[in-house]
Amino acid sequence: MVIQRLAQKLGFYLLILLVLFFTLFPFVQMLSTSLKHQFDWGNPSLIPIKLNWDAYGELLGIQKPEIQVPESIKRLLDNPKLSEEKKQKILAKYSSTSDVFPFIRYFLNTFLISGTASFCSLVLAVFGAYSFSRVRYRGRGLIQRGVLMTYMFGGVLLMVPLYQIAVKSGLAASATGSIAVLIVIYVVQTLPVSMYMLGNYFRSIPESLEEAARIDGCSRMKTILLIILPLSLPMLVTVFIYAFMIAWNEYLFASVFLKGFSENLTLPIGLKTLFMSKNAIWDRIMAASMLTAIPVIILFMAFEKNLISGLTEGSVKE
Repeated sequence: MVIQRLAQKLGFYLLILLVLFFTLFPFVQMLSTSLKHQFDWGNPSLIPIKLNWDAYGELLGIQKPEIQVPESIKRLLDNPKLSEEKKQKILAKYSSTSDVFPFIRYFLNTFLISGTASFCSLVLAVFGAYSFSRVRYRGRGLIQRGVLMTYMFGGVLLMVPLYQIAVKSGLAASATGSIAVLIVIYVVQTLPVSMYMLGNYFRSIPESLEEAARIDGCSRMKTILLIILPLSLPMLVTVFIYAFMIAWNEYLFASVFLKGFSENLTLPIGLKTLFMSKNAIWDRIMAASMLTAIPVIILFMAFEKNLISGLTEGSVKE
């Protein structure tokens, strides 16, 4: 019996270690590669021989990018039979521009779109979830199931008709219109789950608190603002972070609606553009990936306490 329990504990801890390994290893590998020099890329060790911060400096605009040509390419360029035009084309693949990966601009674009979409989704989810959990009216269950059913349709199925609507309405012709459509799409994407999470949380709040507020003369709106929302703060933070992360990492719709507006690209699209460009060097790609992931990690760590409370706790118990 004791041996069986030890085996179960050992198996459990091994499973946890495997999950942690497959979760954290890609980030460790990404960080390691971003800090390696070109001569160190073949090194299988995760610890760089010499730390290289140049990629981060270039992407953040702190230092001017430099041309780094491998020795094998230099020997090729010394060939007298190679024309000057071909030499310039080869050098162009290794030359950098001052706008390799405008992280600050992409960051602000992504933050604006994600923040606006998350806030709108949260506001709509609050009133929708309160309606489903507190207000009694005919067809409430049908409407609630209909909202959740929108989650059954993948983005690939909706992308073409949504883009056609945006084109025919003229919204896709401008950056402002495309961003507005993108925000609406993100709100619709995150609203069903946001309403579901908030609805379950609202049901754990005793209705006696609302009845006492109404006796004191509070309207339903005032009750929501003064009673429901303060008690639901952990879940509000959870829903906002969920909506924000979905919008922050979204690629499919952003790649379609922002493809003609290079100044308004988001971080995932900018990262793909960097990967396909002449500046696609491994340390830059990995550094850009780290810079894209860091803001979400910081947001999660800053609100970790509220996030865990929102997912695990109820509200006031009777």
